[in-house]
Amino acid sequence: MSTFVITIVVAFIIGYFFIAIESVTKINKAAIAILMCVVCWTLLALGHTDLLGSVLGPDWQLGHAIEKNLGEAGTTLFFLMGAMTIVEIVDQHGGFNWVRGALKSKTKRALLWKIAFMTAILSAVLDNLTTSIVMIMILRKLVTDPKDRIWFASLVIIAANAGGAFSPIGDVTTIMLWNGKMITAMGVISEIIVPSFVAFIVPAFVLQMHLKGELVIPQDEETKEVSIITKVERQIIFVLGVGGLCSVPVFHSLTELPPFMGILLVLAILWTVTEIIYRSREEHDPMAKRVTDLLTRIDMSTILFFLGILMAVATLSEIGVLRALGEWLDQEIGNHYLVTGAIGILSSIVDNVPLVAGAMKMYVMGAPGTDFGVDGIFWQLLAYCAGVGGSMLIIGSAAGVVVMGLEKITFGWYMKNVTWIAFVGYLAGIVIYWLERTLLF
Repeated sequence: MSTFVITIVVAFIIGYFFIAIESVTKINKAAIAILMCVVCWTLLALGHTDLLGSVLGPDWQLGHAIEKNLGEAGTTLFFLMGAMTIVEIVDQHGGFNWVRGALKSKTKRALLWKIAFMTAILSAVLDNLTTSIVMIMILRKLVTDPKDRIWFASLVIIAANAGGAFSPIGDVTTIMLWNGKMITAMGVISEIIVPSFVAFIVPAFVLQMHLKGELVIPQDEETKEVSIITKVERQIIFVLGVGGLCSVPVFHSLTELPPFMGILLVLAILWTVTEIIYRSREEHDPMAKRVTDLLTRIDMSTILFFLGILMAVATLSEIGVLRALGEWLDQEIGNHYLVTGAIGILSSIVDNVPLVAGAMKMYVMGAPGTDFGVDGIFWQLLAYCAGVGGSMLIIGSAAGVVVMGLEKITFGWYMKNVTWIAFVGYLAGIVIYWLERTLLF
């Protein structure tokens, strides 16, 4: 292996280590992620001429590689920013009041189970990223104690990833496999839904041990906050916001434009409508929730952290480390359950998108009815493992990264308290899928 390749891998590992010990160093993870990204790409820039024709293709160009990967990362970042803004608009105008009302519970454990199932179902309809943002916003209104809320937030990550795994539009990786015709919508739903539910139900049983007693119901101040707009206007904002989020997969399917374009369309419509609503009010009414003011509430450190992580992982993809790792797993292990299970564990360390993309390029589609045919064991397991496996580390999924930023959960706390719980649920789901295949198919 080339010295430059080894150096890039070492730089990534060192950066990852400092992200993991953020609570010890007190250095913001976004700063480390951006530094790691720049260092990895700088090393690749300095050594790429020596790698042409071996690790890199003979026609590989640095500028093209940066533009390609930045474009791929940008689609996720704009989706994230758009979704966060839409959810913030709806929330600030009282749109989620009815959802909070439905979730209100007397005990912490009752709320935990309601949160778990609603998160999983919403994640399948929307996506795990948007659902995580919505649920955290709702949790902030229902749970006042931050120490309790991080346990709820941890289950949101697990349930959101599990819910996204059994839906063809619930996760980026399932969308990739669906578009690649490796899986069908009905095939992945019918065979992965039960393992996915098991993957968050088992952790929920364990997590509820940390939540005892009754909830302290916070005072509802929404009436005062949203009194500037009417009930009908509030409902219009809710329908446009949540309905728009639900329609993004349809927009993507009809136009074949990337999902972030659908998100931006919804944001533009919602922004325009709120401006129309407020134009008859006082110009500088302090109770007006204008989008220009709400944009300042977006957590840019989370956005930059996401950018750094995605672009740093892109260097590993460019130099072929991820594909080589996948090939090694296939040669040394071979068993589909073990290979996809290992890919799922790896997806908690690095982004699952390049892992799944590498697997799709590594393996050739087989005949119908075979393990590599449409809805074959390998592709369905890959959809489950790549989606659910990201829950084992808080930076292993988009949902985890967002919740990490919104609730300020440290990497170390999550790894110490939640990783093993998510891993147990992950394994339980694989066992259930094996039983399904053994007994029913």
